[in-house]
Amino acid sequence: MPTGHLTGMRAFLIVAVGQFVSLTGSIMTQFALGIWIWEKTGEATPFTWIAVANALPILFSPLIGALVDRWDRKLTMMLSDLGAGAVTILYFLLLSADQLQVWHLYAGAFVASVFGLFQWPAYSAAIAVMVPKDQYTRANALHGLAESASGILAPALAAGLIALIGIQGVMALDIISFVAAIGTLLFITVPRAERSAEGAAAHHGGMLAEMAFGFRYILARRSLLGLQLVFLLGNLMATMAFTLQAPMILARTGNDEGVLGVALSALGIGGLVGGLLLSAWGGPKRRVHGVLGGWFFSSLCGMLLVGLGRTLPVWAVAGFLSSIIIAAVNGSNQAIWQAKVPPDVQGKVFAIRRMIAWSGNWIAALIAGPLADGMMEPAMREGGALTGVFGPLVGTGPGAGMALVLVFAGIGGMLVGVIGYLTPVVRDAEDRLPDHDAAGIQTASS
Repeated sequence: MPTGHLTGMRAFLIVAVGQFVSLTGSIMTQFALGIWIWEKTGEATPFTWIAVANALPILFSPLIGALVDRWDRKLTMMLSDLGAGAVTILYFLLLSADQLQVWHLYAGAFVASVFGLFQWPAYSAAIAVMVPKDQYTRANALHGLAESASGILAPALAAGLIALIGIQGVMALDIISFVAAIGTLLFITVPRAERSAEGAAAHHGGMLAEMAFGFRYILARRSLLGLQLVFLLGNLMATMAFTLQAPMILARTGNDEGVLGVALSALGIGGLVGGLLLSAWGGPKRRVHGVLGGWFFSSLCGMLLVGLGRTLPVWAVAGFLSSIIIAAVNGSNQAIWQAKVPPDVQGKVFAIRRMIAWSGNWIAALIAGPLADGMMEPAMREGGALTGVFGPLVGTGPGAGMALVLVFAGIGGMLVGVIGYLTPVVRDAEDRLPDHDAAGIQTASS
C-alpha cells in the first residue's frame, strides 16, 4: 500500500487505533515506574515532583502552537511519538544498567510532556482537515474513547505483566507501541490546510507575532474566550475535587485500596461508554448544550454526588455517569473550536486554548490539600465547628471534611454551567461565530 494512501474518516480510524496502542503503552510504563518509585523511596513526594514536571511545559504553549502550524501535521505527530518513545528507551537503558535514579524521571517527565504538547494541537488540527465537519464530534469522541479504553486496560495489564516480564519488559512493550503508532501514520494522508486570511496575517511579524497570535485570536472573539473561561472555572472546581477524591474514599473506608480501585475504574468505564455513545450518536445538534449542560450534570454527578456518597455503589455509579457526560463536554467543545477556527491556525489557537483552560489547575491542587487538612477535616470531626450544619449532609469523622469540599466544588461546577447559559455571548457562540469555511470569516469576531 502506498505511503499516505488512506484519507478521510477511514484514515482517522487508523490513527485512532495507533494512538490507543501508544497510550496504552505509555500508561503501562507510568504504572510500572510508579511501583518502582514507591519501592525505591517509600515516599509520596516524588510523585508530586513528577506532576510538577508534567505541568511546567504548558508555559511553552505559545511557541509550540506556532511551530505546529509551521510544520506538517502528520510529521509533527510522528516526531511527538518518537520523542516520547526516546524517553522510554532512555529509562529502559538506565534501568538495565542499574543506573536509573528518581531525578531521571523528573527530567524525563518534563521532556515527554513537551513532546505531548506538540501532539494534542497537531492531532486536533488534523481532524479538522481529515473528516467532514459534521463528523467532528464523532471523531473527537473516538479519540476520547481511545484515551478511556487505554486508561482501563493499561493499569491492570501492567500489574499482571510486571510479575511475568518485569518493569523492563513493560517498557519494551511501550517502545513497541510507539513504533506501532508511528507506523499507522505512514499509511494515512493528512491534507494540508488551505491558507486563510487569518493564517496569512499570523505570519507577519516573525515568530514572536505568531506566538502571540493565539492570544489575539481568542481575545478578539468573545464567544471563544467565554467558552474557555467556562473550562478555566470548571477545571478549577474539578481539579480541587479530583485531588481529594482518592484520599476521601480511603479515609472513609479505612484505607480500603480495593474500594478505591473499583471507584476509579468506574470513571474509566464511564469514559469508555461515553465515547462509544458519542461516536455512535454524533452529539447534540447544538453543541453548546453538550458543553454547558454537560458541565452542569457532570458536576452534579462527579463532584456533588460523590461528596454526598458514603458507600462504594454511590461513588461508582456517580463516577460512571459523570465520565459519560464528560465525554460529551469535551467532544462538543472540541467540535465547536474545530468548526470556527481555520485549520491553518489551529495549532497556535489550540495551544493557547489549552493553556487558558489548564492555567488554574495547579492553584486548585495547591488549595485543596491545605483546605482539607487544615480547615475542613478538623471542622467536620466529632464536635467540630461545622458538624452541626453539615454533619447531616456528609456525616462526620475522617473524610467528611474532604467530602464537603467535593460538595462545594460540585455546586461551583454546576453554577459554571448555569452562568454560561445566562451569558448570551457564550450560550449563542455557535450563532455569533461563523464556521471557518463560511463567507466573511476573515472579519468575524464576537
